[in-house]
Amino acid sequence: MQYVRIPKERIGALLGEGGKMRADIEARTRTKITVEDTSVSIEGESFDEWVTRDVVHAIGRGFSPEKALYLTQDNMLFELIDLTEAVGGSEKTLARVKGRLIGTNGKVRERIEALTDSYISVYGKTVGIIGSLEDAPLALDAITRIISGSPHSSVYRFLERQRKMGQIR
Repeated sequence: MQYVRIPKERIGALLGEGGKMRADIEARTRTKITVEDTSVSIEGESFDEWVTRDVVHAIGRGFSPEKALYLTQDNMLFELIDLTEAVGGSEKTLARVKGRLIGTNGKVRERIEALTDSYISVYGKTVGIIGSLEDAPLALDAITRIISGSPHSSVYRFLERQRKMGQIR
């Protein structure tokens, strides 16, 4: 059995209207999901539990259930960056870094998503990535560069070079 804690405000996204999303996740992953307050337990075969744990964790970190369900496909990966580990606990610094990652009207996040064919969620004090085994590490590299202060333009150039070299589809 696997256990995941998710924020109370994300329980509704996990369950869906009338429990439909939970039922869909259970059907796709051949698991049983039980929710008690903010604790989610997952029961099934070992591999199915691990996949479902990532799906539930991704929903808890701000991804829509539809995007989180991409993790049920072969060769998909969920990465999570704790911003407090990367930049410390200062609220001012966290706000600045989150602003750099999201950009005006979400433009930075959207551009990295487009260049890496990945999904990114900046939620609370974390950044989540959903992508293929090839694409997610490049998105992680780009996000790490922005967190460390690299100019956005140099990160975009890096990703475009990777695309030209065939590292990104």
